Amino acid sequence: MVNGTGGRRPPPAGRRPPRRYGALGRLFNAGALILGLILAPGAMAASVKLLALGDSLTAGFGLPTGDGFTARLQRALRAAGYDVTVVNGGVSGDTSAGGLARLDWALADKPDAALVALGANDALRALEPAQTEANLDRILARLKAAGVRTLLVGMLAPPNLGREYGAAFDAIYARLAERHGVPLYPFFLDGVAADAALNQPDGIHPNAAGVAVVVARMLPAVTRLLDGLGR
Repeated sequence: MVNGTGGRRPPPAGRRPPRRYGALGRLFNAGALILGLILAPGAMAASVKLLALGDSLTAGFGLPTGDGFTARLQRALRAAGYDVTVVNGGVSGDTSAGGLARLDWALADKPDAALVALGANDALRALEPAQTEANLDRILARLKAAGVRTLLVGMLAPPNLGREYGAAFDAIYARLAERHGVPLYPFFLDGVAADAALNQPDGIHPNAAGVAVVVARMLPAVTRLLDGLGR
């Protein structure tokens, strides 16, 4: 509308001026918002599937489902801005040989990344460290061939097995990590082992408070693993 002086009349009070690029502007704003979310620190462009291949420590032995390792890790990752589903690939009592035997089944779920946390039961049974190393070597090689980015989670031998066995067993994880070029979290039970307040009565498996400590300590290594996806 034009007023008597030749200019446009201001819109009536309470009405917004028309938008010349309404639909286009809304599309641009939506795109900017999505791009901002993708580029935000800790945010991921798409949902990621993280396999936790392990034994009873991974499975959450003796704990309600929501207090187990994988459930707590998933909550911690999502709270940090990662759209992640953590797949519980833990089987109580499993050795490295057992993990290798069911790896094809685990890969059928098509994970994007994996934590390999096996070997505790090998040590508890005093199995030959060279065989544990060979099994883990094959697991890491197959994950690499499948394009699954992997974090190797180490274990330490119980002290009652003697210094010689402990030295042989403990060394396999660093050697494997270097051989396959994967990151290493040296000890699953860091900060928890031998602390009665953080373990179940068996003295081996973490209680809910212990799992919280495990997750908090391991979380930075896991987020670095996820940040490297697609590189």
